[in-house]
Amino acid sequence: MSPTPTGRLAGTDLVLTRTFRAPVDDVWASLTDPERTARWYGPWEGDAGPGRIIKVQMAHEEGRPWMDMTIDACEPPRRLALSADEGGDRWVLELALTEADGVTELRFTQHLTGLGAVGEIGPGWEFYLDALVAARDGAPMPDFDDYYPSQKEYFEAQRPGD
Repeated sequence: MSPTPTGRLAGTDLVLTRTFRAPVDDVWASLTDPERTARWYGPWEGDAGPGRIIKVQMAHEEGRPWMDMTIDACEPPRRLALSADEGGDRWVLELALTEADGVTELRFTQHLTGLGAVGEIGPGWEFYLDALVAARDGAPMPDFDDYYPSQKEYFEAQRPGD
């Protein structure tokens, strides 16, 4: 069964949200503590701080590659901005947290440089954010094959002119 995609395009920004019944500090730790990121995305290492470069392992990708990511902004526990140059593409990511009444919303944004690959990128982030939910809930990890290629058309249909 394929999960229902939730991401949307806002101009050239790909935006996805997830909601957690947890305080903002706990969700922040799931996004920034290397032992906790290892549970859903991959571990990271280095001396973290704004303007610094860390190494992040993409544990669910083929070959489990490590990549350099720059911490562009870190405002605990509300905002984390990261960027990376991957295979000739520039990835600019922003994670923003808001809490109300013990419920925290994560707004994940990838500032895209173009919309040509949104059909591949969108399902990937749906998978990773659902993996975050599963890791926090102690549930089984999702299977990427349930996201791609089945969600590709959903994201491509959001491109202007499509």
